[in-house]
Amino acid sequence: MNLETEGKSKKPTRTSSDYSADSIQVLEGLEAVRKRPAMYIGDISVKGLHHLVYEVVDNSIDEALAGYCSNIDVTINEDNSITVRDDGRGIPVDMMEKEKKSALEVVLTVLHAGGKFNKDSYKVSGGLHGVGVSCVNALSANFSAVICRDGKIYKQEFERGKPLYPVKEVGVSDSTGTEITFKPDADIFTVSEYNFEILSTRLRELSFLNKGIKLSITDRRDVEENGNGGHFREETFLSERGLAEFVTLLDENREKLTGIIHIENDKSEVPVEVAMQYNTSFTENVFSYVNNINTIEGGTHLAGFRRGLTRTLKAYAEKSGMLAKLKFDISGDDFREGLTAVISIKVAEPQFEGQTKTKLGNSEVMGFVDQAVSVALSNFLEENPKDAKIIVQKVILAAQARHAARKARELVQRKGVLSGSGLPGKLADCSDKDPKVSEIYFVEGDSAGGTAKQGRDRHFQAILPLRGKILNVEKAMPHRIFENEEIRNIYTALGVTVGTEDDSKALNLEKLRYYKVIIMTDADVDGSHITTLMMTFFYRYMEDLIKNGHLYIATPPLYLVKKGKTERYCWTEDERRAFVDELGKGKDGSVHVQRYKGLGEMNATQLWETTMNPANRTLRKVTIESAAEADRVFSMLMGDDVPPRREFIEKHAKYARIDA
Repeated sequence: MNLETEGKSKKPTRTSSDYSADSIQVLEGLEAVRKRPAMYIGDISVKGLHHLVYEVVDNSIDEALAGYCSNIDVTINEDNSITVRDDGRGIPVDMMEKEKKSALEVVLTVLHAGGKFNKDSYKVSGGLHGVGVSCVNALSANFSAVICRDGKIYKQEFERGKPLYPVKEVGVSDSTGTEITFKPDADIFTVSEYNFEILSTRLRELSFLNKGIKLSITDRRDVEENGNGGHFREETFLSERGLAEFVTLLDENREKLTGIIHIENDKSEVPVEVAMQYNTSFTENVFSYVNNINTIEGGTHLAGFRRGLTRTLKAYAEKSGMLAKLKFDISGDDFREGLTAVISIKVAEPQFEGQTKTKLGNSEVMGFVDQAVSVALSNFLEENPKDAKIIVQKVILAAQARHAARKARELVQRKGVLSGSGLPGKLADCSDKDPKVSEIYFVEGDSAGGTAKQGRDRHFQAILPLRGKILNVEKAMPHRIFENEEIRNIYTALGVTVGTEDDSKALNLEKLRYYKVIIMTDADVDGSHITTLMMTFFYRYMEDLIKNGHLYIATPPLYLVKKGKTERYCWTEDERRAFVDELGKGKDGSVHVQRYKGLGEMNATQLWETTMNPANRTLRKVTIESAAEADRVFSMLMGDDVPPRREFIEKHAKYARIDA
């Protein structure tokens, strides 16, 4: 899960109502990318910035899939530029007759140009739109390519997509490979700083999906101390067992019920690999990939997996006689509760829905995956009767829990709690009923809630104080969720409904009452814990709220620095130090510093000015950068095992910060 700082945009102004031939623009070359970058890379904030790296790395992965590359190195340089090196064949540099340019220049400056359209070069590829590395070039202030092939070293440099000179020979080399260095254009991107964790998470993911390939990342901005002095922060990933290791990592903080079931069928037209394992949790954690692309919206491969899993397990359970005493039907959800699985397929001609490639549409894929899962799972159940019995028992428990949860949910809905007919008594609602302009603050405690109610703009801001810490949903059975008063109040205030006959966790956002849902807690340990509990609840039970960009975290200031009539709010320790240097010439005793440990320590005016006024505040939008990593971190932070949590905090504490 990632936090993006909310940006403020100005409304466009219209200078003329004329619309003629002169108004029509024809964008040539890479101009279209620079004009509308979000069409090609998603956005121009954190996600888009890191997407540039993925595009270059994916080219190297394609070389590896073709059998020509085994090492890929990513470096974050001191100036936040990126270097990606591989030991593949190297991009061709010979002249192309039709274009009168080198193949390298064409690949880097022409959209839909590359070797991926020719199946003799790449049988499987993630970047079939052919706009990847040329987009990176277009959106970079500086871009250079160094190619080693045919015993020589070639180089070409670019500025904002335009070549500074034709490709030239600069040396000799016995090795082969491609080295790309680029610095994103600050005139386009709203952020410029790369996040080591986001990039390392993607590289680790790629190592599991492509076993045997070594990927490394080095951060030259960050020197870590050790017994031999300092060294750059770095990580290396190399997986020998592929998806089986991926599932092991995802379930490292959960109690396992079975061993890992590894399904691999690379002899069919569509190679299928699946690794899966049952645990004692109450959530389904299934992640799907096509040609290394995380298909977060699923598609035909996920549908095939679910169909094969449900049919095979149901047939075995009925045959075993264990379902005889069950008085209600089992649903597909029940077979997937407590299941962690990763599905990876390779398709020569994938048909993705949309440029972002988040859902696979190839109809033929469903049958291939269904068949592979059915055959392998049937064999596993017959050969492992002990594990098979445990799985069926887990399915029966899931069905009973779902039945109890449905009763609890229906009881709650009959009382109007989830239907929107009655609002929580503590909710201070806003007067505007348009959800697009309305926002709700979930505030820690009655004291801070009272201050927020006084300081808010009643026209569009609603306040709901929460009593203490909400239920840890990571360790609670589903029916307990709907029995918890604080969680019921959240559902009620938002106006959403949950659960259908087909999907007990389906969320209906049609009647969402506020398009901005903001968590506002104290800037202390307890506040952070409450924020984490709430984010866990939203991720597990209202994931669509996050995916649709509705969830935010407020960032109240940590300090108020005062000298005389001059006062400054500080959101970080560095800001506090800078203001002490400025106002008190570096002497702490010459200024008054107030540390805000809680929202209740601020008066209504201060809370409005610093944290709630849209003109001044900083909201951090909660996004899911990697669903698999988010699942792993939440299960670790909110689970029962203390050592992994302590290790995580100790490892990451020095990198924690507020992006103001």
